[in-house]
Amino acid sequence: MTLAMTLEEIRRKIDEIDFELFKLMEERMEWALRTRRLKPASADPRREAMVLEKAAGAGRPLLRPEFNREIIERVVSESRALQEKGLSLIGFQGEHGAFSEEAVRFRFPGQVALPHPEFEDVFKGVEDGSLDYGVVPVENTLGGTVTRINELLLQTPLHVVGEIRVRISHCLLALPGTDPKEIKAVYSHPRALAQCQGFLRRNRLEARPFYDTAGAARMLFEERPPAAAAVAGEMCARLYRLEVIKSGLEDRDTNETRFFVLSREPRTGEGNKCSLAFDFETADKAGSLFSVLRVFAEAGLNLTRIESFPRPADPSGCAFFLDFHGTLGDPAVAGALDRLKTVARFVKIFGCYDEARR
Repeated sequence: MTLAMTLEEIRRKIDEIDFELFKLMEERMEWALRTRRLKPASADPRREAMVLEKAAGAGRPLLRPEFNREIIERVVSESRALQEKGLSLIGFQGEHGAFSEEAVRFRFPGQVALPHPEFEDVFKGVEDGSLDYGVVPVENTLGGTVTRINELLLQTPLHVVGEIRVRISHCLLALPGTDPKEIKAVYSHPRALAQCQGFLRRNRLEARPFYDTAGAARMLFEERPPAAAAVAGEMCARLYRLEVIKSGLEDRDTNETRFFVLSREPRTGEGNKCSLAFDFETADKAGSLFSVLRVFAEAGLNLTRIESFPRPADPSGCAFFLDFHGTLGDPAVAGALDRLKTVARFVKIFGCYDEARR
């Protein structure tokens, strides 16, 4: 800070610090919730006393030990109350504000959405019980299949218990006060940039790939690069105090992502749609795929998706992913699956669930 700063500039800096404080406070609450299954159900007085002692001893010239202790006492109390609510913990890949988080909040209103760096982290969290559910993208109407999810579905013991569809609308986000004419570079996930390439080309903006749409928005807020903007969802504008310069950047208005809900346990209740994978001993044998399609056709079952996917463990072969309308309790479905197992080498049923409404 210099003496040349105006009162308005100083107040703006204080507002930024307050915003960071609340963001860090929420992050602390999230980490406290993650410990829920790793400790006894009752309060741990010894641990809480240690936290308070550390707070009182955190020497800062302008902060009295009593003040530090009061703050942490309130934080610990709020954290304990939050854990006692028994909220479901739902993992998603990406930063807060990602479209995956929008899917979580749509399907699980009022529950806790926890960000994870990689898809593998979400799967592992559900598998080891630190998460109640995971929400992962399966396919996008413009970008196609999320291949890493297919790989993980083949390896995991988890069940698919739900489906979510989210309309994807991209916004151009910038720091408050940014002149749109000064923007030269735009950061976002490569898929998001590809979905908005018409807008970027028309405005002669340089596309700079980033690992995540929400991550690009967070980077913009934290690092404040000059003449830059991010392509992300509108939620990111609220979370990272950015301005929406323009919305609806996508080249086509049919941009939609389909998500799966993952659980350790199968769905209770039948649902009306099922997903599975299968492969053959010899995938390129004439009539192999037709033999499977005939099984479902003769059972009167409607297929809504079928696609091939190279198996990482067997580059010469491939697995087929298939969705169909039906339920495991239907004799026609049970019969079709029994017949499928006679013509396919491998069959894995991911689960049955309620089809998401468009």
